[in-house]
Amino acid sequence: MKKIEYDEVYKKQTVQYIKESGKPVAEIGRELKINPNTLYGWVKRYGGEPEIVAVQAVKSEDHRLKEMQKQIRDLQEENEILKKAMHFFA
Repeated sequence: MKKIEYDEVYKKQTVQYIKESGKPVAEIGRELKINPNTLYGWVKRYGGEPEIVAVQAVKSEDHRLKEMQKQIRDLQEENEILKKAMHFFA
């Protein structure tokens, strides 16, 4: 079987895609037809690069923002239920 050589830019872009997408490495491996073990090696090697770490930080902040927005919606819904119950018992 012929071994394919990937350049460093492609490897870094792939690692960045893995971090941004949030998809499992195995799924991305199937998409790109690259062995997941190879991808894990790339993540280990390039995952600490500043531009990739920056992407992770933004993704993490986006995730926290979405969680907080959901929590606010849930609390608003609970408040509406409590207001209705208060009027019912008053």
